[in-house]
Amino acid sequence: MKQEEIDEMYMRRCLQLAANGEQLAKPNPMVGAVIVSNEGRIIGEGYHVRCGEGHAEVNAFASVRPEDEALLATSTLYVSLEPCSHHGKTPPCADLIIRKGVKRVVCGCIDPFSEVQGRGIQRIQAAGIEVTVGVLERECLEINRKFITFNTHKHPYIILKWAQSKNGKIGHTYLLSSEKEQTETADNGKAYEALRLSTPFTKMLVHKLRAENDAILVGRITEELEHPQLNVREWSGPSPQKIVLSSSLPVSSVPSESSVLPTPLVFSSIESLLNDLYERKLQSLIVEGGASVLQSFIDKRLWDEIRVETAPFIVANGIDAPVLPENIRIAETVNYGNTIITYKPED
Repeated sequence: MKQEEIDEMYMRRCLQLAANGEQLAKPNPMVGAVIVSNEGRIIGEGYHVRCGEGHAEVNAFASVRPEDEALLATSTLYVSLEPCSHHGKTPPCADLIIRKGVKRVVCGCIDPFSEVQGRGIQRIQAAGIEVTVGVLERECLEINRKFITFNTHKHPYIILKWAQSKNGKIGHTYLLSSEKEQTETADNGKAYEALRLSTPFTKMLVHKLRAENDAILVGRITEELEHPQLNVREWSGPSPQKIVLSSSLPVSSVPSESSVLPTPLVFSSIESLLNDLYERKLQSLIVEGGASVLQSFIDKRLWDEIRVETAPFIVANGIDAPVLPENIRIAETVNYGNTIITYKPED
């Protein structure tokens, strides 16, 4: 096997390990590390389990058995993200690597965080350790796309998400009301009925997505009509912070769904919302609707990922789905009865 193939094999293991830190490593990045002896045996591995505790490299070195310590001098350390070089809540990993004296370090990608950005690699190279950078770089950047977007663009990673019918209807159908019903509605005689577009399985996937992100947003109309909980009920993990975008709805008028759920945050503009989430260190935001709110994010080019679930049936009356932006690519297509397409910006 070529060295390039060997490096990719162990870097994939780093990525597998890194993914275990998705819930608890935040706001730090997910990182995995593997130590491989000169004979090709894994003698240590670890990942960043929890913010404030040991980084992936620390845990990997700690897992090396005493009888294998002597192998470090001829071993290779694989790590999915550049080792840190600054004192934060833990000491610099670059110094630990130098102290342990491995022969070679293979790094998936440079850390974009302002206090690292190549300094860790420079420090390791200055100590005479061979360094290879960029193995599975795209995959290593992808797993920490939220962390990277947050630190480079100073706002959360934004996911726009909606479900639509086969003919592109989203949100609510509207029905002509009877004279009696017209007197009971606040929208010029229109009564709204939620469309059931997701299947039980794709609904579960929505809750999984919520558990993986920090905040979730709906507009005023969606909030007034549905009072959606927007929490995690059909998956394991924390519920995202609920947010309502409204230029006219005061915080006090937005009810929480139960006494155990906090009152949602309310913002009058997208800009103030994103600034606040950055200050709160919330790295990702799901925008669930309605259609005008989703379209406003698209028009402002404030999105990093768009997920569209399409049900295989036609709806006669309804609100049109947002118009997809130009210069996008299909990143993933899956079919669970309903088709889910994930779009990302063109490279």
